[in-house]
Amino acid sequence: MLMTRPNTSHPHLTSARCVITCASVGARLGPRRSDRCSPLWDLVGADMWWRFVLLGGLCVHVLGAESRGKPGSEQDPGRGQGRTRPRRDPGGAAGASQLSHGPPFASCRLPLTPAEHKVLDDNTHETGFNGDDGSYVILTWVGDGTGVILVLSTFSAPIDSFLDGGSSRLYRSTDYGKSFHDISQRINHTFIKEEFGVSVGPGSSVILTADIPVVDNPGGIIFTSVDAGATFKFIQLPFHLAQPITYHFLNPDYLVALSIDGSLWLSLDFGARWTKVYDGVHSYSWGAGINLFFSCIRVDPVEEDERGDLLLKKTSDLGKTFATIHEDIYSFGYIGAFLFFSVMEDPRTPRVMYFSSDQGETFSRALLPSASTEQFYSILDGDEDMLFMHVDNPGDTYFGTMYTSDDRGILFSKSLERHLFDGQRKSDFTNITSLRGVYLTNKLDLDGRIRSVISFNRGGTWRQLNKPENVNCEDQVKKCNLHIHGEHSRNNRLVPMLALSEPTAVGLVIAHGTVGDSLSSSQHPDVFVSSDGGYNWRGTLRGPHHYSILDSGGLIVAVEVQRDRQVKTIKFSTDEGQCWKSYNFTEQPFFFAGLASEPGTKAMNVSVWGFRPEDDGQPMWVAVTIDFQSLITRECNDQDYEEWLAHAAQGAEPDRTGCVLGMKETYRRLKKQSVCRNGRGFEVSKKQSSCLCTREDYLCDYGYYRHVNTSECVRQPSAANKTLEICLNGEEDELLTAGYRKVPSNRCEGGFTPQQAMQTVIRPCGVKPSPGPPEKSTSSVTHFDTPRERLVLILVCTGAGLIVLIAIVSAVLVVRRVMYRHRCPEYRFSNLRIQEDNNGVTLDHESGTSSNGTACHQDSDDDLLV
Repeated sequence: MLMTRPNTSHPHLTSARCVITCASVGARLGPRRSDRCSPLWDLVGADMWWRFVLLGGLCVHVLGAESRGKPGSEQDPGRGQGRTRPRRDPGGAAGASQLSHGPPFASCRLPLTPAEHKVLDDNTHETGFNGDDGSYVILTWVGDGTGVILVLSTFSAPIDSFLDGGSSRLYRSTDYGKSFHDISQRINHTFIKEEFGVSVGPGSSVILTADIPVVDNPGGIIFTSVDAGATFKFIQLPFHLAQPITYHFLNPDYLVALSIDGSLWLSLDFGARWTKVYDGVHSYSWGAGINLFFSCIRVDPVEEDERGDLLLKKTSDLGKTFATIHEDIYSFGYIGAFLFFSVMEDPRTPRVMYFSSDQGETFSRALLPSASTEQFYSILDGDEDMLFMHVDNPGDTYFGTMYTSDDRGILFSKSLERHLFDGQRKSDFTNITSLRGVYLTNKLDLDGRIRSVISFNRGGTWRQLNKPENVNCEDQVKKCNLHIHGEHSRNNRLVPMLALSEPTAVGLVIAHGTVGDSLSSSQHPDVFVSSDGGYNWRGTLRGPHHYSILDSGGLIVAVEVQRDRQVKTIKFSTDEGQCWKSYNFTEQPFFFAGLASEPGTKAMNVSVWGFRPEDDGQPMWVAVTIDFQSLITRECNDQDYEEWLAHAAQGAEPDRTGCVLGMKETYRRLKKQSVCRNGRGFEVSKKQSSCLCTREDYLCDYGYYRHVNTSECVRQPSAANKTLEICLNGEEDELLTAGYRKVPSNRCEGGFTPQQAMQTVIRPCGVKPSPGPPEKSTSSVTHFDTPRERLVLILVCTGAGLIVLIAIVSAVLVVRRVMYRHRCPEYRFSNLRIQEDNNGVTLDHESGTSSNGTACHQDSDDDLLV
C-alpha cells in the first residue's frame, strides 16, 4: 500500500513537512536520547551544508493516485478516462541531477528505437481525476493477478472538508491502472479514515473504515468486500476502532479488533457480527491455529508506568475460555512458532525475556542480557529455525549487540557487536530474500563511522561489502568498500527506498549506497545492483531513484527522484541493471509520489503516480500506467536460461565452492542477455546437494566466543566448568559441549566434528548423578563369601537405600515448591553468570525469542520490545 499527502501550499513538496530536530547537526551526542540528533551523519563527519540538503529535500511519503483525461476531452461521469497517448519524437531521460556524487562510474545507456517508442506510446495510459480535491491519497492492490487497484482520496479532517463541500472518493481499476471508475456511490460517499482507512486481507477481501465522530455515535462504521471492491457491505459496529482490524493468518473470516475503551472484539463471519472477548486489553496477536494472545490490565485502566503489571492471557477456543500465561509482563509478540514476552519481575529491576515454542503451555527465561529502562530488546528477523535479536547497550550509545538463537530459540550467541540502532530506534537490518542465508546491516565502529556488513550464513560471520567493480575510490581513501543506506538514511530523507530483493528474482539486489571508507552524507547516494546475492556489486544509476522489480527479475524499472523538479521519464533494464533505456511517459510532467506495481513481481505493468498543481491551489492526481508486456513479447524458452551455482563467488576450495549452510544450490535462472518474458507461470527451480561440514558451519555455543584471530571457539573466562545444567519441565538436561553448535538450518554432513560432541543426561531437577558402578575387570573378581561380610553388605546397602530415598523425597518436595512458586518451568544454569568485561557488573545472560518480519506484533516494547 502506498500513500501520500501533497502540500498544496508549495508545489514542490509532497509531504506534510520536513523537520530538523537539532540546532547543531555536528554536535556530539548529548546526555539524553530524545534531546539530540540521530548520530549517523554527525559521526560520519557531515559538514554544515548537509542541513540545507535536508531542508530542501522532498519528504516523499510514497504514492499518489488517480487520473485525468486530456484537457478539453469528454469524460463519462464517475470514470477516469484513459487515453492512448499520441506518438512523439523519441526523448531521453529528464535532466539528470548535477549535484556532486561519489566516485564516478560508467552507466550504460541504450537509446530506444523508433519501433520500441511507438509500442510504448501505444500502451501507455494516462488518467486523472477531474474535480478531485482530496488532500490525502491511498493506493492499494487487491488480490493476486486480479489487476484491481483501489484508490482512496480523502481528508484528515472530515468536518472541515464537509464545510468546504469536499468528500472522500473511492476509485477502482480492473485493468492494472490503465483506467479508473469512481465508485464512491458504493460506500454512500462516506468519509473514510485517513489513518487505517483501507485494509486489504487475504484473497480479494477489503475493509474500509469510516471516519465519523465518536460523540453521539454508539459505534463505528465499516464497509466490507469479498470481491475486490466490486461490491461493498455496510456494517454498523458496536464499538469504535482504536487501530486497524486484524485478519487471521489463514481464515479471512476471522477478525479481531481493539476498541478505544480497551475492549477486545471478535468476528467469525468477516465483520457481520461481533462479540466482546475481554475488557482492559492493551495488545493482542494471533498465534498458531486459532490461539489468540492478549495482554490486559488487572483492575485499573492501563497507564504508561503500569506497563510492567500486565497479564498475558490466551484463548484457544475463540473467546469461550481463557488461561493466564504469565503476570507482570511489559509487552509481548508472536513470530513464526514463538511466543515471546518481556517481564518486569520487580519494578526496580531490569526486564528479562521469556519465550515459548508451544503456544504458551510452557516457557523459559531467555539467555540474553537483561534490559534496563534505558535499554530495549528488538526482534530483527527469524522463522521456525532461528531468531535474530538486538539488545541495546547501556547508555546512549546508538548501538547494541546482535544475537542469533539455536533452532529451539533457547541459547543465544553473539553474532555482531556494535550493531547500529539509531536515536529513532531504526535498524538497518535487512533480509536479502533473493538468496538463502544473506543478511545486510550497518554497524557503528570504534572510530565513530558507520560501515555496512553482510552475512552469507545467517549471521554466523559478517564482512564488509566488496567495492563495486566499475567504481574506483580516490587515492587518499585507505579502505574502499560499498556501504548501503538503510532505514536510518530513509528516515533522514537521504534515500527514498531501502534495499530491494524478491524471492522470485534469484540473486538480484538493488540498493542505494556510497563508495568509500564509510557511509557518507557528503555524497549523494547512487543505485547499485548485485546479481549474485551481494558478493559483487556494480554502479548502475547516478543519484537516488525509486525502483521496482517486474517479471520475476526479467525487468527492472526506476524513476529518478527529482527533489525540485517534476518528472516525466522512466528507466528500464532487461539485463539486471547493466544497461538502461529511458522513456518519457508523459508530455506534462508532474510531481512524483510513487511507483506502483502488483505485489509478487509477476506483472509487467507499472504505474507512476503523482500530482500536478492547479491554478486553484489544489493538486490534480495523475496516474500513468505503462504496459511493458507489449514491448517484451517473446516468451522465454530453455535456451534463455542457465544453471547458476549460488554462493560460488566466495572463493572457496573447489569442493567447497557454493557451500553455504551445508548445502549447494544450483538455480535455473534467466541469462542477462536474454530479452524475453518469464511470465506469470514462472517458478524458481533449484537442485540441492549437501556439503561436508567445516568450522564455518558451527557457531560458538553459549559460554564460548570466537577468538579474534582464529576461527576457534574459546571458553569465556568465567565459564570454568564445561557442564551446563538446564532445568525444564521438571527435568534437568546436563549439556556437555565442546563449545560449538551447528548453525540453524545448516544441512552439512560429515567433515568437521567438535572433539567432544554434545551429550544430554536427563534426570529429575535437583538430583545429582549417582556414581556409576565400577568397571568390571576380567583379571580380578570380588566375592562376599562369609556371613559377616554378607551382613555388613546388607546393612550398607540398606543404609544407602534409605539415604537415596530421603534425598529423592526431599528433591521432589523442593522441586514442587519451586514450581508452584514460579508457576512455570524455568531454565536454570549452574555457571552462566558471566562477568561483563567492560564494567565488571555481573549480569544474567539469557536467551530471547522469535521473529518473522511479517508477523511481528506492533507493540513489542514500544514497537521494539524495549
